[in-house]
Parts: sequence; structure tokens; C-alpha cells
Amino acid sequence: MLIGDVARRSGVSARMLRHYESLGLLRPTGRTGAGYREYSGEDIRRIFHIESLRSLGLSLREVGRALDDPGFRPSELVDDLIRQTRERIAGETELLTRLRRIGAAEPAGWEDVVQTTALLQALGSKSAGTRQRAALSSVGEVPGPVEALVEAVLRETDPNVAGALRWALAATPWGDRGLALLAEGLGSPVAEVRKRAVQSIVEIASGEATALLRDALAHADTVVRRYAALALGTRGVADAVPTLIDMVVEEANDVDAADALSALASDPAVAEQIATGLVGCLAPGAVASSARRRLTQALADIPGPTASRALADLSRDEDRAVALIAAYILGIRTRDDGSSTSGK
Repeated sequence: MLIGDVARRSGVSARMLRHYESLGLLRPTGRTGAGYREYSGEDIRRIFHIESLRSLGLSLREVGRALDDPGFRPSELVDDLIRQTRERIAGETELLTRLRRIGAAEPAGWEDVVQTTALLQALGSKSAGTRQRAALSSVGEVPGPVEALVEAVLRETDPNVAGALRWALAATPWGDRGLALLAEGLGSPVAEVRKRAVQSIVEIASGEATALLRDALAHADTVVRRYAALALGTRGVADAVPTLIDMVVEEANDVDAADALSALASDPAVAEQIATGLVGCLAPGAVASSARRRLTQALADIPGPTASRALADLSRDEDRAVALIAAYILGIRTRDDGSSTSGK
């Protein structure tokens, strides 16, 4: 078969067939009397082998090695092709993501595009200092896309950079979109991502953020529940009381939890709810002795008759340490009440 016929039947141009021949990939079996190349059936099969391997992304040099090297191992080449393809896909995916974020920022002109692109590059830098400066600079006349900042804060491991990113998210009115993305972070299968998500929501002082934190009180992740409870305590949300009491019992940020309970106790009705909850955990044998001491200390800043009666009972507790703590607190309350009365 002559070269023109081969080109028509194989779909490989005559010029490319000559190129293959110049590289030593393909050698026609013979020549006609007039000197024209003549290809055999085996030559045609080799052409299809060459094209098949090229379709996998192999270079012509790799194709020649694959076809002619007796010691060639296809599995190694396939593994290498898989790696290269993944790298290429990752690069293209990153570019696509960057373009989408630039579009989401709704740039008014090329200057905005340049600024947003620079921000995205800086947020992805290996330098913690560069990432931190990018986070701080993202709050300005041309804010960066919220998707980029949320993604950055959810993956950030450096505490200083993470703090700057949380500040940036809280300082700009991103609206429901930013909180929706952080809410998705709460559902991540990775515990650290869930923690970063709730920490970021805590920094946002809005009704929507508070509602999201209320929902987080029922989260399956204990860490998420505790961060939410501490934040809600400072915001005056009584729903956080049970979780805060559990934190005192379990010695998990128990000092902060007690402070949050104290802040909530400024409302007399909530103060009685807190006191009742604390007393319920103080029954002998209900919790460990160390937990009973922490619970007794937590009663110190809870006003109202329920807390006072409980402290009076605890001052006679069988646990000497609990009794001493309760008596000390009662003494302070008595002095404070006396001072208040004399002041009148």
C-alpha cells in the first residue's frame, strides 16, 4: 500500500508518516520499482499502535520506547501518565476556580481584576506573612471574593493568619453568602475544618450568625457546640446554658463557661435556670468530686434564692473541699449584702 492510500485509511497525514519515518518510529517494509514507499499490513498495525499511544499523552520518544524496548514496563508509564494528568487537571481546576472567583467579585474594570487576582495569589502563598498581609488588605474599596476568604480561613493552620482572615470576614458585610459557606464548613468531615468554621462564625456579630450558632448547639461535634455556647453566652442567649454547665462539669474551658453563665445570670429568670441546672449536677455521686468543686465555684456569681439555698446546703457537704468553697462564697455574699444594706 502506498503512502497516499495509508494516509487516507489511517487518518494520519502523509507528512506525519514521513515525520515518523525520520524519527525511526515507522519504516516502510519496502519500495516500489519507482522508489515509492510501500507499507505492509504490519506497518499499518504499527501506525495504529503509535496513534493509540499518542492519544494517551505520550511523546513520540516515549512511543518509540514503548514499542521497541523489550524491557519496557507499561505499568510504570501508565502510572506516570496518571500523575501528569492529575497535575494538569489540578492546574486547570485551580485556574477555573480563580476565574469563577474573579467573576463572583463583579469587577468594574481591569484594575479590579488585577487586584482580585493578586489577592487570590497572595492567599495561596506558602509564606504565612504574605497570606496575613493579603487577609488584612482584603478589607477595602475592592473586597476580594468571599469564597476565597472562606476557603482560606477553613484551610489555614497558622494562628496569626487565621485570626487575620476571621477579622477580614467579620469586618466586611458579606451577607448570607459568607455565612452559608461557613455553615458548609460546619458539615465538613474534617474536625479541624469544623473548628475553624465555628471560630469564624463566632467573630461575626449579626443576627444571622447568632441563629447559626443556635443551630450549632445541637451539632454532633462537641468542639463546635462548645464554641457556639461560649459565644451565645456573651450574646445573652439562654439556650447555651445546658452546654455551658456541661463544660464546667467536664472541665472544658470551664472558667470561660462560668464567666458566660455569670453574664447570662444578669437576667433573674435565667439566673434561676442556671442555678437549678448547677444544683441538679451537684447531687452526691452524680459527678466526680473535682466537678462538684467547679460547680460550687460557678454558683458564686449566680444571684437569686436558689443559688443561695444551694450554697447554704453545700457549706455542710460531706466533701470538705466543697463545704469550704461554699462557706467562703456565702461569707462574701453576706458581706456584700451587708454593705449594700448599710449603703442604703
